[in-house]
Amino acid sequence: MIDHKYSRILTLFLFGTGLIIGSGCSSTTSKTMSGAGTGAAAGAAVGGVAAAMGAGSGNATQGILIGGAAGAVIGGLIGLSQEMKEKKEQDRLAQERAYQQELARRRAAEAKRKAAMDEELAIAQGFQISDYELQQIQDEARDQEERLKELRAKRAEALARKKALDDANEKILSTSAEIEYLEKELSELSGEDISEEAGESANNPDY
Repeated sequence: MIDHKYSRILTLFLFGTGLIIGSGCSSTTSKTMSGAGTGAAAGAAVGGVAAAMGAGSGNATQGILIGGAAGAVIGGLIGLSQEMKEKKEQDRLAQERAYQQELARRRAAEAKRKAAMDEELAIAQGFQISDYELQQIQDEARDQEERLKELRAKRAEALARKKALDDANEKILSTSAEIEYLEKELSELSGEDISEEAGESANNPDY
């Protein structure tokens, strides 16, 4: 049986644990209860061992109760502090999301209002445009488009002529190098100057 003194300690333990748990019941008490339970177990173990090393099982029982009560209070306070920090962070994030949503809503409403005003202005301007002015502008647009096509065609033609010239020059360079190589090779193999014979044949058709 636990005597009156131990009963008061146990009552204090239970009251302290319940107070901590109750203070965290507004949202969730998982961390508070977990901290209180872990602290109580650790405190009871440490208190019991310390008291048992002092003197007798009675002191050990007293140490378990006192250590458990103290551990529950400390552990519960730590768990409650963690819950309060998490709740504060969740509230901050919720406020930030609400602010961003409201800002997006206002921007969308402003964009819609501006689009409506622009449309009304365009309608008012449209009533002021005469058929003659519209026809004149459309004819000018067609003339500009034809002029643009003409200039683009001339540009493409000039580029094509330049490319054709570059291709011809490149072909002359490549064939001239090959002709020179073959003339030299054939001259060495035949003992005749192929290039001179070609020149004489060109100058003397009866040769």
